[in-house]
Amino acid sequence: MFQIIGIVLLFGLVFGSFIMTGGNIAVILGALPSEMMTIGGAGVAAVLISNSVPVLKGIGGGMAKVFKGAKWKPSDYRDLLSLLFLLTKTMKSKGVIALESHIETPKESSIFSRYPKILHDHFAVDFICDTLRMMTMNLEDPHQVENAMEAQLEKHHHEALAPPHALTNLADALPALGIVAAVLGVIKTMGAITEPPAVLGEMIGSALVGTFLGVFLAYGLVGPMANRMAAVIEEDGAFYKIIQSVLVAHLHGNAAQISVEIGRGNVPSGAQPSFLELEEALNTIPAEGAA
Repeated sequence: MFQIIGIVLLFGLVFGSFIMTGGNIAVILGALPSEMMTIGGAGVAAVLISNSVPVLKGIGGGMAKVFKGAKWKPSDYRDLLSLLFLLTKTMKSKGVIALESHIETPKESSIFSRYPKILHDHFAVDFICDTLRMMTMNLEDPHQVENAMEAQLEKHHHEALAPPHALTNLADALPALGIVAAVLGVIKTMGAITEPPAVLGEMIGSALVGTFLGVFLAYGLVGPMANRMAAVIEEDGAFYKIIQSVLVAHLHGNAAQISVEIGRGNVPSGAQPSFLELEEALNTIPAEGAA
């Protein structure tokens, strides 16, 4: 919502002030199609040249993050802690054999199926199952497991940030591409140097629209969108850190309740459930699920 309001204010205040001070908006509108073709076309071409197909797809998908915000809501953090509570409690009370069916086929697991949103996140499920699988293979050194999980998180985070980095590079390039469009306009103007001053003035004004658009789009639209996309990805990344903290706490020999309490302490403040909220969520788990 605030992003849409910001875009409306951006266009309204910039162009509104131009009109209020006597500017002729017709000059900008007249030059807009050709200037946008030059700047926008060159910008799209540069993005295509410099990025891989997965990054390009990530840019498209990432634009939704700009307006929707973080994927994981406070209720999802409660669900994650409840899921990890069930898994660690099952492992502690029934042993690794009882856990194998859940981590080998999570889609058929009675534990994972309680939390469909988490189940549909491939990285979250793989991250949990792969780590627990390491534990069932007698890799019980908390430091080794923590290092392995940290490496996975870093790789995932690096890949997730590639789209906003690509947009940031585009924002950095747009002012220069605006100058390219302006120079082309000046070349066109110099080719018509014998025209009357009124005609030349209009042509120079149209050429300068290119410089304006390059700077306007870079710092008013594309750059802020790239920053917003990166911020949302950072916020979503905290969800996976909770998995690491709970499972490492479990490896240190803590009870399931203590492990998820350690994880709760690492939840971002805006989404962090209180101790009583988490306790209530755990108490609502059916007895057969909390084995």
